[in-house]
Amino acid sequence: MKKKRIIGTLLASSIAFTAAFTGCSLVTSDNAKDYKQVIAEVNIAKAQNLSEQEDKLVKEYKDTVGTSSILKSELMAYYLNVGYSYQSNYGWSAEQTFNTLLDGLIDNAVLTQYAVMYLLAYKAESSSAEAVKAQYNSKSDYTEKLEYLLNDPVGNPDDPDKDVKIAKYKFYSALNSAIDSAEESYLEDEKSNAGSDTRTTPTGADTEKDDYYPAKDGELDYNVYTGYEGFQLADSGAYKDDAKDGTTKATRIKAYQNFTATFISNGLINPETDNLRDVVNGIEYFREEYSTQLESRVLDKYYDLYEEEKEELLTDGGTYDYLDKAYKDLLRDAGETYSKASSFSTAMDNMSDTSFVLYSPDTEGEGTFGLVYNILLPFDAVQSAKLTEYQADYADDDGGYTFTYYKKRNELLKQIKTCDQRSAWFNGATDYSFKASDAGFVATTDYYAGADGNREWLFFENNLTKPDRYEQIEKYIGKYAYNGDVYEKEEGGYWLVPNKLTIDDMLEEFTGYVNYVLGDEGSASYEKTPNYYEKLTKDNFYSDEDKKEINYENFIYANGEITFTESLDEKQYKGGLLNKDSAQYKALAAVNELQYAYTTDTGVLSNYLGYSVKLGDSTGYIKEFETAAHMAIESGMGSFNVCAGDYGWHLIYVTYTFGAPDADGNSVGGEEYAPDWKANVKVEGTFENLFFEWIKSTAINDISTKRETQLKNQFNTADTVTKYDSRIKNLYSE
Repeated sequence: MKKKRIIGTLLASSIAFTAAFTGCSLVTSDNAKDYKQVIAEVNIAKAQNLSEQEDKLVKEYKDTVGTSSILKSELMAYYLNVGYSYQSNYGWSAEQTFNTLLDGLIDNAVLTQYAVMYLLAYKAESSSAEAVKAQYNSKSDYTEKLEYLLNDPVGNPDDPDKDVKIAKYKFYSALNSAIDSAEESYLEDEKSNAGSDTRTTPTGADTEKDDYYPAKDGELDYNVYTGYEGFQLADSGAYKDDAKDGTTKATRIKAYQNFTATFISNGLINPETDNLRDVVNGIEYFREEYSTQLESRVLDKYYDLYEEEKEELLTDGGTYDYLDKAYKDLLRDAGETYSKASSFSTAMDNMSDTSFVLYSPDTEGEGTFGLVYNILLPFDAVQSAKLTEYQADYADDDGGYTFTYYKKRNELLKQIKTCDQRSAWFNGATDYSFKASDAGFVATTDYYAGADGNREWLFFENNLTKPDRYEQIEKYIGKYAYNGDVYEKEEGGYWLVPNKLTIDDMLEEFTGYVNYVLGDEGSASYEKTPNYYEKLTKDNFYSDEDKKEINYENFIYANGEITFTESLDEKQYKGGLLNKDSAQYKALAAVNELQYAYTTDTGVLSNYLGYSVKLGDSTGYIKEFETAAHMAIESGMGSFNVCAGDYGWHLIYVTYTFGAPDADGNSVGGEEYAPDWKANVKVEGTFENLFFEWIKSTAINDISTKRETQLKNQFNTADTVTKYDSRIKNLYSE
């Protein structure tokens, strides 16, 4: 379920944002007293004309929230985070920016006050309203009150303070990350060795899980590292593993001083009253930022509880009538919308696990639709220049090329040698590489090290070795070692000597890795076209007697398929395609990883299941690719073809197909079978599961958005909110 994020998280992230402006002041006022002014007050207990349910809640808990005061310093923090970009990117005036941000802060205060009351009522369900109010009011400050609200022995019986620990970890982590950025300027070796080359990384790479926090003996094992006493590296817990290479007490102190200078110059930290050596407890601004992080989690918790109530409506007590109706409605609408190939092609391009394609037009006799991966092995610069010469020398009168051109192109294709394209993951701005043995991995046992078993380097160590902390990378196995030799430089960085691959070598790598990943669950095999380079003759060059249509099947170099030990029909294949435990998912993920390793067609790396291939002969792709893709799609999912083209070799793998004609002559794509909600709705990666998560997310988010609007309309009124507009005029008046 998607979380409902209100502006509290944006305020906390101003820690990281401000670090980018270290040493700069985006505002001119340095009057600490001015920043302490109250610019708005909120008390939703004064709301009028409430519903019976809301009136009962407010009357019961009105004495707990009181009046929230919004300070000018909060507005400045919000401005530092997003306001300046609004002005520079959207042309907002300073007056418009500050007033809009103030309205946002007021909305946040209104919603937070309501969430506080709601969570108190939630806690009272296992106690009593009087006991809960007494506990809440006994807390000495606002931060402790928020921590009390987040303590949930009912919802988190094994870890009641989980939300508090997560909030504290995210706050400390934001501080460390910002100081890390400032410290980079003092770590010259690291900075000078960082390259600028880039290559797309797969979804989820180095992405930390939302609910993660480092723990030891059940407690948070993490602290901020500033270099000062009590905040040295030895005191930082799990942060030690993330610290910058080469960090010292001296470089960290300098970085911390540089980091705090921006807050000081913008009046958010007062060096005369704040204890700068105590970053957690000694600086008022950071204490408030921690409270803001807690407020964010209080809001999240409220929406989680509210959405859990509404989610029950989608399951209908296990009958899933609502879900089945949503599916049938979408199927009916799709049948009307996608009756033509042109509109269906647009739907294919947008297909994802939140955008479903349930219907495709009739394709009988015209081929079919599908999605394909494309591993492009290109001509090098010299070969490309030669090919351009051939195109000029052997052009025909119809805008194409003669038979001789294709013979000459074949000679160049035979010379293509490609290599592993992941050098940027070593020497780019971020080093994602790691030596497999350093992580305890054994070649051929724990990862694919090539036919000779001597490859040693993998990528994304965090995702592969710390599954409790980092997300699993989507459609990516992560066990294909860099294909070449790697040498570490003493001064940092790497020398890379990639192995050169012909198209035959690529086919061996392709089948070798797929077979390694599948093990006894399946295998990949292929057949090459006999005498490929010699078979093209003037007699077979055309497919028609008039010699106007080139026979593009002549340019298919090889064809193959991935088969599975367990026999799968179309429904089973598609139903488990994104289930991480299924063989068909493993095959898909292995091929996708090989795309990241080899293709120079980087556009395909950001697509959900690859390129959409339309029926007929107007796909927009070059004819060789189009022909090979159609033939592979007609062979079914898991099929692959290798074809020649003007860009080089294309290894085309079919990820998904649409279109088996039904009894009415229409062609329903993918999910034409009656979904088995009860059996599969909780099985990750199945169509039923993905469809349910999408419907749930869409419906619940819509419900939550409407709920947020309702709360603002009821509680953000002239009765509950007082604004002191005159107190912020000096921020935007000349």
